[in-house]
Amino acid sequence: MIPVRTLSGRRVALFGLGGSGRATALALIAGGAEVLAHDDNPASLAQAAAEGIPTGDLRAADWRAFDAFVLSPGVPLTHPRPHWSVEMARAAGVPVIGDVELFARERAACAPDAPFVAITGTNGKSTTTALIAHCLRDAGRDTQLGGNIGVAVLTLDPPAPGRFYVVECSSYQIDLAPTLGPSVGILLNLTPDHLDRHGTMENYAAIKERLVARSRTAVVGMDDPFCRAIADRLEAAGRTVLRISQEPLEGPGVFFDAGTVVRRDAGGTETRFSLEGIGSLRGRHNGQNACAAVAALTAVGLSDTEIAGALKRFPGLAHRMEEVGRQGRVLFVNDSKATNAEAAAPALAAFERIRWIAGGLPKAGGIAALEPFFPRIAKAYLIGEAAPQFAATLGERIPYEISGTLDVAIENAARDAGESGEAEVVLLSPACASFDQFRNFEVRGDAFRESVGRLAGIEPISRG
Repeated sequence: MIPVRTLSGRRVALFGLGGSGRATALALIAGGAEVLAHDDNPASLAQAAAEGIPTGDLRAADWRAFDAFVLSPGVPLTHPRPHWSVEMARAAGVPVIGDVELFARERAACAPDAPFVAITGTNGKSTTTALIAHCLRDAGRDTQLGGNIGVAVLTLDPPAPGRFYVVECSSYQIDLAPTLGPSVGILLNLTPDHLDRHGTMENYAAIKERLVARSRTAVVGMDDPFCRAIADRLEAAGRTVLRISQEPLEGPGVFFDAGTVVRRDAGGTETRFSLEGIGSLRGRHNGQNACAAVAALTAVGLSDTEIAGALKRFPGLAHRMEEVGRQGRVLFVNDSKATNAEAAAPALAAFERIRWIAGGLPKAGGIAALEPFFPRIAKAYLIGEAAPQFAATLGERIPYEISGTLDVAIENAARDAGESGEAEVVLLSPACASFDQFRNFEVRGDAFRESVGRLAGIEPISRG
């Protein structure tokens, strides 16, 4: 835990008592703050009280007595309208901040030179975050991994000289972190997302820009117009900018080219890091993630030898293009984290001949956007509530069956792939939420892994 000593002796209101909210409250208390916490969910209030967190009705509180208001990033700050707690804080002139801001203040106070890599973007954040942390640990660095990747940032070890922090940041977290100032800030890409919470694409992009604008070194993707404009603005303002891309760059930067990450400096010198044979970094989208990692790791002092070796040993993220087993020439891949069509596209683009398991609770738009990848699909095995809708989209263009459940889809896909005699991939990339049949995408992915493990003749693939 990181005790929040920068608010020692201060009165702090807190709203949102999920896992990260409770961790934040406990970190504030450990640092000597006087906390009053609230949540609209009675069960969350009861759990917080059981953990020793003081709770109370913030609607009835004297907001003039608070020095800070800590808001859970999942609670609306601006759109579609500010949460009532935000309106009360602003009316009283109380600063509204989040847990990442508290981390930034503690690092600035205790170990401002502790290397800190912060990662944001619409897609690829978690893989890039995990890859950077893996490489640092592989090279023997004291490394802390947290943030939006699923580990509350204030549960990490306290800032100390020589301790590396790798933190995934959502737009919600950035919006609540006014002093966030990483050693290296990474902005991978920008496409429309969370506009219900930010109002417009311009607002969303401006929030993401804050992370790299405050960084000592800004690593910015060049594969969309919003990021290109941000990189140009930062460079015009005199900031250090490292450009990355899925395509070859003409000038200095780090780019992906034919299975290789190329780093080129201002003098034209190139260093290459091969991704060939690294299943956890398969596909062009992972090429960009690896480019970001190479840029950041170089900036914080890892040698080329350390980087090259660590890339080869990256186990990948669970549930994201995770290779779980082989049965002869058939590879089984768990991409359960692909909960919409856009998220499923990278996996469909990464393999040549696919037995595709798709479906679940459908999202708006369905799978129409995935039509360019249909020629790669030998057959689709449709599950869950989305099965009839997906069948209508596929029509007569590719073979499909309505399997109904995941176990049936795996059994039938494995049988068909084995009978084909070709090198094929049985891919769970649902393009749907899981909630019709599973509690979350993790449970769905675990069920896939377990079912594959029960197949005859399967050779499990360990993530290390």
